[in-house]
Amino acid sequence: MKVGLVGLPGSGKSTVFEALTGLAADPAAQAKSRAQVGSVKVPDHRVDALAALYEPKKTTYAEVVFSDLAGARASAERRSLDSSTIQAMRDLDALCQVLRCFDDATAPAPADPLAELADFALELTIADLALVERRLERLKKEKGDAQEVSALEQMREHLESELPLRCLELRSCDWARFAGFQFLTRKPRLLVLNVDESAAAAPPPPEIAEAAAQAGLGLVCMSAKVEAEIAQLSLDDQLEFLESLGLAEPAKSRFIVEAYRLLDLISFLTAGPDECRAWTIKRGTPALKAAGKIHSDIERGFIRAEVVRWDDLTTLGSEAKCREAGKLKVEGKEYVVADGDVVHFRFNV
Repeated sequence: MKVGLVGLPGSGKSTVFEALTGLAADPAAQAKSRAQVGSVKVPDHRVDALAALYEPKKTTYAEVVFSDLAGARASAERRSLDSSTIQAMRDLDALCQVLRCFDDATAPAPADPLAELADFALELTIADLALVERRLERLKKEKGDAQEVSALEQMREHLESELPLRCLELRSCDWARFAGFQFLTRKPRLLVLNVDESAAAAPPPPEIAEAAAQAGLGLVCMSAKVEAEIAQLSLDDQLEFLESLGLAEPAKSRFIVEAYRLLDLISFLTAGPDECRAWTIKRGTPALKAAGKIHSDIERGFIRAEVVRWDDLTTLGSEAKCREAGKLKVEGKEYVVADGDVVHFRFNV
């Protein structure tokens, strides 16, 4: 899963990157407007439990890759995104907008997260509208497909009303023809409200929570400066620091949970003496496609999937005992893999 961090200058975007990845921001990358990339292993107690059972040679967690994208430009008249940032965003699975909600004596204006939210949404709308209009112009010149023209005209009308494409109803076959366009207003978007240390454990302001809910956006509150410090501590010291702030877990964990929910992702597991591993897939993925997540050869040669729940396996202690207890199921390629399934794929080479 690839998530891009974006935000206006002074929002604390790069500090959020440090808090999530444990990596210091790279001034050279920022100076050259390059994205800095860092990955985070997704904590998973189910992988830990399976590793305790099998004592494998290797334990592999799912990963989230974060890109700290070049910041938006801000002026007294307008906040805007440059073309390179817009293009970089199109290649991501989700966008994370960092909103400033803390006092900063060096900032040119007081924090106004609602205005930042509205400005960013408008920038994404303008970028998608430009893409739609260019495509429409070309199709009309070439007398292109009438169905595609009709769908694009619906998109244009929707965007001109300043509505995101994620809430436009089109047939799935129409959306499929535009898969390569990577429309920004169709991408899941998560808001990180960067607050003062004193508000680290407080709920988000009601007006921001309401705006996020109305727009269908995820929302996580964090004090990026404090969380960046926490990320550098040992696990024991982290827990002590978090407790002193009234927090149960680091913001990184809350962020990942919300990102998975927003993207409708789940994890299935594979387990054995060689490796215990979590694999991330979309909810509703059939066994055949889940097999392809591991390797295309497994998908091509798929015979069956042997499935057991992770907690049944760790409780009973082996696949053989799960089979005896009727907890292990043999499923075909249409079986919809569930979160927490431990799957052993049988296939022809």
